[in-house]
Amino acid sequence: MKNYILSALGLLALAPTAALAKDEPVKRFEHEGATYSYTVTKVGDTRVIHGVEERTGKPFTLRVGARRVRGTVGSQQVSFTLRDVEPLQIETATLAAR
Repeated sequence: MKNYILSALGLLALAPTAALAKDEPVKRFEHEGATYSYTVTKVGDTRVIHGVEERTGKPFTLRVGARRVRGTVGSQQVSFTLRDVEPLQIETATLAAR
């Protein structure tokens, strides 16, 4: 009986880890001195970006369609064309090379 309870507790301890493994990876970027953390999920043909500005905790949700981006930043509604988006200048890093 004791072994059964300990095994069950071990499985319960691993359950949150298994659930987190299915979550999308959290990505980060910096822009104008602010750091943002976000995840990207795909819903049909739309990419949904959920994130937060780390210093203030202001959340944002953006839905990226074929031509427009719509969503909220804090409590402010935003909408702009995809062609108005400027790509981030992210430096690439080589982790290992042979």
